[in-house]
Amino acid sequence: MKKRLWLLVGLLLAPCLAVLNVMEPVTMSLLAQVVYHDAAAFPLLGKATETTLTRYERLPDSCQRVSRKPLWELGRNSAGLAIRFRSNSTRINARWETRNNFRMNHMTPTGICGLDLYCLDGTDWRFAGSGRPSGKLTTATIVKSMTPQMREYLLFLPLYDGPLSLEIGVDSLATIEQPQVDLPRRVRPVLFYGTSILQGGCASRPGMAHTNILERWLQRECINLGFSGNGQLDMEVADLIATVDASMFILDFVPNATVEQMDERAERFIAKIRQAHPNTPILLVEDPRFTHIWLNQTMAEEVNSKNAKIREIYDRLKRQGDKQLFFLSSEAMIGRDGEACVDGIHFTDLGFQRYAELLYPIIKKRMIIK
Repeated sequence: MKKRLWLLVGLLLAPCLAVLNVMEPVTMSLLAQVVYHDAAAFPLLGKATETTLTRYERLPDSCQRVSRKPLWELGRNSAGLAIRFRSNSTRINARWETRNNFRMNHMTPTGICGLDLYCLDGTDWRFAGSGRPSGKLTTATIVKSMTPQMREYLLFLPLYDGPLSLEIGVDSLATIEQPQVDLPRRVRPVLFYGTSILQGGCASRPGMAHTNILERWLQRECINLGFSGNGQLDMEVADLIATVDASMFILDFVPNATVEQMDERAERFIAKIRQAHPNTPILLVEDPRFTHIWLNQTMAEEVNSKNAKIREIYDRLKRQGDKQLFFLSSEAMIGRDGEACVDGIHFTDLGFQRYAELLYPIIKKRMIIK
């Protein structure tokens, strides 16, 4: 009788055990709830200074008193900032509140206010998922249904807004820890200074801004000091840049600076950096040849005059003996098919990809490796 009873129990349990066996990779997810951890506990990449009012800002608090208001406000955006962590969770969630819940009519909300998660696969960073904003306060599942194994993650922050708070959610049965792999390397970052395009306009998601693409390709921390419409050679920004022990400086301000501003400020701006870093490569970048200048003659004349001016400044500094100053023509920056811009000016993901492909070998060749 007992044998028959155990046989019956076995027959009844067999299908359940088979199902559990099949579902083993996601058992942790099924049994666990999501627990949120303050992202402030984990390393933050992409900052030029730690003396900011709050964690997810780019300009020092001292600039609040001396900077032009638009520049200061843009400095509170988190473009180029990224969190590094590791976890064996079967899913990664995020909960974040943005400062402004900002929107634009030519850029996706995910690019403006969202998050982008990458996972380390060997030595390559692979896209894992995006946190798409649903309002000022968002809770989102970025990736799920993973096997419960330890992975290294890189979480890019919003390009045109900034988090007031940020939490990372993992299974309650999982662990979340400090990264163990030193990638991207946080020694002698590559520093970029410039305009709205540099800030990330108009990438569809944060990971597609060219500085974030290059951070993954170079495996080197990149600092994004792009200020939409306000890359106008403000000297307090030069003061900040001069404090960074960078492996290379890329100065991409021409789209915002007028010819008059370049005449007045460019050489002083460059000299400030050069005085602090006499042997560090500095790359000057031309104004992009925007996709509509073959029709818009006013814009074509403006681009040509600005590029003539930056070339004149470069030639003069080279004649004065700066051997670590370099120049990048925008001739091949975004291709000739007209498909690399959203509005004729700001880049699509294709434009950012092409620009990153142009910059990568130059930076790889010139940057100081340590």
